[in-house]
Amino acid sequence: MGHKKWITGISWEPVHLRARCRRFVSSSKDGDARIWDVSLRKCVICLSGHTLAVTCVKWGGDGVIYTGSQDCTIKVWETSQGKLIWELKGHGHWVNSLALSTEYVLRTGAFDHTGKQFTSPEEMKEVALERYNKMKGNAPERLVSGSDDFAMFLWEPAVNKHPKTRMTGHQQLVNHLWNGTTGKFVATFRGHVGPVYQISWSADSRLLLSRSKDSTLKRKWEVLPSRESKCYCFTKTHKLKQDHPGHEDEVFAVDWSPDGEKVASGGRDRVLKLWMG
Repeated sequence: MGHKKWITGISWEPVHLRARCRRFVSSSKDGDARIWDVSLRKCVICLSGHTLAVTCVKWGGDGVIYTGSQDCTIKVWETSQGKLIWELKGHGHWVNSLALSTEYVLRTGAFDHTGKQFTSPEEMKEVALERYNKMKGNAPERLVSGSDDFAMFLWEPAVNKHPKTRMTGHQQLVNHLWNGTTGKFVATFRGHVGPVYQISWSADSRLLLSRSKDSTLKRKWEVLPSRESKCYCFTKTHKLKQDHPGHEDEVFAVDWSPDGEKVASGGRDRVLKLWMG
């Protein structure tokens, strides 16, 4: 049995949790999330509990699944039986997006810039786990949620079911930069003339890419580490480094390749574009 309405998100189980990537989770407008086994080619667990559409889903590095919904809640699930662990409340409108502090290392797994080859899935799992633990350190996995209430919440679900901080200020057509540990506001990026739909970080976390309703990609907002504040700041000019027009309508999706060399974008014009360098 599958979803009864359209699918809104997909997330794979991290490779450091299971040597062979057999499972992924999907979210749907029907209010459920489902865990699928690709070897069995069927749904093995249904995560039911939301009262409205599930808009986004993430499979976390600690082995739990996060789902955001139009019912204004975020639910956290264990993955062996699909039991609900926590419910995170605070948003005043739909939860539209989720992002994890561990997301980059979860996506790249055991692979890095060296191009190392592995002799077995077990070896790959070991290396992926080592990379995950090194990136995470002693801090808990952090979650950021975005909502139609014009706010983002920073959570540490393993520590507290209440948000660590509330980040506001998105009523205007600008990009905001926040400290990912404390949730404090850092800076503002201006340049788009329409709503900003999505951002994507480069592999080295020095450059930021944004896509917008104005049909453009604003690439290479340069963000440099500050030795004094140990957070991020603008370059001295506070200006856009590179602009990428080319789409004929709204740009709905963008992603930076894990090696940092390519960007893929797609939009309402039904065209996929690949940008190099």
